[in-house]
Amino acid sequence: MATVLRLPGGSADAVDLVDALLAAADARERRAPRQAARWRELAHEIGDALDTLPTPHSQEGP
Repeated sequence: MATVLRLPGGSADAVDLVDALLAAADARERRAPRQAARWRELAHEIGDALDTLPTPHSQEGP
């Protein structure tokens, strides 16, 4: 199932979300390894989706 994730900061917010998931997974590894593994999986799935987005082009002024 696909989900649309709308973030006010765009892809930069998604990158922050991936980083937060990975940090949280590291913190939970000893007490909840299955949860940590799932959070890492989510982070990698979001990261892979970000990699498929087209590269933004900067608009240069006159």
